[in-house]
Amino acid sequence: MFGSIGFPELILIFVIALLLFGPRKLPEIGRSVGRALGEFRRASNDLKRTIEEEVATEDLRQVGRDMREAMTVPPQAPGAPGAAPAAASEPVAPAPAPVPDASAAAAPAEPVQAPEAEPK
Repeated sequence: MFGSIGFPELILIFVIALLLFGPRKLPEIGRSVGRALGEFRRASNDLKRTIEEEVATEDLRQVGRDMREAMTVPPQAPGAPGAAPAAASEPVAPAPAPVPDASAAAAPAEPVQAPEAEPK
């Protein structure tokens, strides 16, 4: 509670306070010091709580901004599905021709016959 102040130091401070203020004033001074420490502790806890609330509020605001940013639709690139058609001034490359299958060229294709219907 008092950091590096040990029990012997506290006794020395108490004896000096007893000599300075006397036995009649010492309880009143003790109560005043106790109230001041309690008030200081409450104020510091209140300040700490306020700072934590502000940090949490700012985190929530940032999450809201991120979600709004993620929900916006980015502009589509030309040529993407659903994009507007390209302007006539832009050249369009022709599609590559299909490459014939080598196995199909080597073997002649057999005609496929439909199965004959059985008479009823």
